[in-house]
Amino acid sequence: MRLLIVEDEVRVAELLGQGMRADGYAVDVAFDGIRGLELAQAGEYAAIVLDLMLPGLSGYRVCEELRRAGNPVSILMLTAKNGEYDEVDALDCGADDFLSKPFSYPVLTARLRALVRRGARGRPAVLSAGDLRIDPAARRCTVSEQQLRLTGKEFGVLECLARRVQQAVAKSEILDAVWDSNFHGDVNIVEVYIAALRRKLSAAGAGCAIETVWGIGYRLVPLAR
Repeated sequence: MRLLIVEDEVRVAELLGQGMRADGYAVDVAFDGIRGLELAQAGEYAAIVLDLMLPGLSGYRVCEELRRAGNPVSILMLTAKNGEYDEVDALDCGADDFLSKPFSYPVLTARLRALVRRGARGRPAVLSAGDLRIDPAARRCTVSEQQLRLTGKEFGVLECLARRVQQAVAKSEILDAVWDSNFHGDVNIVEVYIAALRRKLSAAGAGCAIETVWGIGYRLVPLAR
């Protein structure tokens, strides 16, 4: 799952990014509203953490521009201001939730999980293929009610494939969804995680498999009963 943080306080943005990456998310960061809007328009994010007071373009304006363009991404607005009118303005401009500074990291991540769980915009809350079930918000994967233990990157790759069951997904698309935008390594790193996932899915009897689509990438398919 990929998140975007738009926050002009560099230390705050870095700490949030470090925490979220440790929790298994891919995270992009922008320090002003103009760059934040560019990233939001170009990428596919599960949610955006958007500060209200930003140089270049305010959080209000970023949110309004995204909604005007029909972008349905979940937005959690942050502000150092207090007062119900700020919250009203944030929600009225299209934000999905609002959090005042200072805040605790567990509260922020719980709010993000709730936004994703509510299913931003028509995406299923729980993904499935065969006996495999993936809950992106809870970061939980099960096979026949038994938890399947995955690393953060393994979970991200499997989630990416499960969002498009029986469709070919290019390696580059998997990289975009699971790795940060500043990753410049070998695209074939995806193969390492695919191999690990194949072993785990087979050992768990998941009722689904990852096929190689030559010249393109991979496809998650249910197995015939």
